[in-house]
Amino acid sequence: MKSGVVVIGRNEGRHLNQCLESIIKETNCIVYVDSGSTDNSLDIAYALKVPVVELDPKVPFTAARAHNAGLAFLLETYPQLEFVQFIDGDCEIVPGWLALAQQELKNQPHLAVVCGRLSERFPQATA
Repeated sequence: MKSGVVVIGRNEGRHLNQCLESIIKETNCIVYVDSGSTDNSLDIAYALKVPVVELDPKVPFTAARAHNAGLAFLLETYPQLEFVQFIDGDCEIVPGWLALAQQELKNQPHLAVVCGRLSERFPQATA
């Protein structure tokens, strides 16, 4: 496995299942980093057998802290990892994206990052 995914979130229960399932279809190299959820987010991740890193609530939560904790977990667990995708728990990955991004990075070794287009499925639902 060359690509891994770090999913970060807090109280993402409404969307997390769809997010994680979209990733599980693409790779088994995944971790969910939770920033003190009080909903069913942890239960969802555990039910899908996704490894979870729970951040210590004594230290302020930031996206950067969650990203770094997830990356550290993936690199320790999967030392052969070459590429990492970071995603929020209320998003999902389109089928084929990880393979496409990985191929683009391999084809153009001067690139450090590739990114796709983010679009909301239900833009009217956002306040």
